[in-house]
Amino acid sequence: MAHNFSINEDVRHQGQGPQGRAEKVQSDVYTIVGCMPIEADGRLRYRIRSKTENVERIVTEEQLSRSQ
Repeated sequence: MAHNFSINEDVRHQGQGPQGRAEKVQSDVYTIVGCMPIEADGRLRYRIRSKTENVERIVTEEQLSRSQ
């Protein structure tokens, strides 16, 4: 299984609200800074950095979409 996003690519992150529900607010733009190893659950993970804040996160691929 290969990662669909690459390092230095800009993406949109849809955050999660309480109990894993998608937030209703507009998604934020982040830059992929690392592709994480595939975990035991088989989901692809990425380390992303915010373009507007000094924040880094580790997220799963289904939380990301291509930036327009």
